Amino acid sequence: MGPTRTRARLFAMLALCVWAGMLQGAVYTDALGRKLILDQEPGRIVTLAPSLTEIVYFLGLGDRVVGVTQFSSYPPEAQSKPKVGSYVNLSVEQIISLAPDLVIGTADGNRPAIVELLEKAGIPVFVVNPRNTREVIQTIRDIGHLCGVAEKAQVLARELSTRVDRIVAKTSGLDRPLVFLQVNTRPLMTVNADTFSSDLIRLAGGRNLADQEPIHYPRLSIEEVIGREPQVIIVSSMERGGEFEEVRQQWLSMPMIPAAKTGRVYLVDSDLIDRPSPRIVEGLELLARDIHPEADWGH
Repeated sequence: MGPTRTRARLFAMLALCVWAGMLQGAVYTDALGRKLILDQEPGRIVTLAPSLTEIVYFLGLGDRVVGVTQFSSYPPEAQSKPKVGSYVNLSVEQIISLAPDLVIGTADGNRPAIVELLEKAGIPVFVVNPRNTREVIQTIRDIGHLCGVAEKAQVLARELSTRVDRIVAKTSGLDRPLVFLQVNTRPLMTVNADTFSSDLIRLAGGRNLADQEPIHYPRLSIEEVIGREPQVIIVSSMERGGEFEEVRQQWLSMPMIPAAKTGRVYLVDSDLIDRPSPRIVEGLELLARDIHPEADWGH
């Protein structure tokens, strides 16, 4: 046998060994249909969005997190982790320097080019893409399975689902008031049907005033809001550290709006209603109490 054929056979055997080794690992499919093979539980995790940081900590895996994005402020201990940029503007170099054996990303914000670069560097990337509250809970199951804590994830997800079901049951059959959710002050912005916040309004037994708007975060004038006569106004914002009590008082000073006339103008922490994290269920519970104070919520 000549040296060329011998070399070819050696390469074939090496490829077979690599292929066989891959088969021994667990195969996972992410939200984009991509296959991911892990031969052991990940011990060094980088999360590419604040919501993903929250999920990993919720699963009790905070000690495995070696890198997070800017604004990963919850839980507080996540703030001390190395930063890899914002979830839109990530530093590939910083991520690689942390030597992760798993990166968890999101289709809603992380650029595909970043995922491709990390894969070329030999780093496994699992992408999630929850679009509503129920899918957030399923994402918790998926990440738990991926990280070797499937049973714990199932228990936690079941508890969250039970809380959601309770809200839906409590508001079933009640009138569904028209809700205006303000997510920004200047310009005045709200949300359409294809957002987490609108899904929460629906689950909480309300109707989103801007459901039919063509873009996710439409701008409305004060005159438009007044004309649509919302029965409930929820004030939130994407701006961190803002003072919104003044905004609430401004709405309350407009008695021509049904919500102001009845005093039904409320403040809500934006992190609870626009982050696809476990705390979104807490946001749902708060919204339900504001939208349906007449329901028997107990203690």
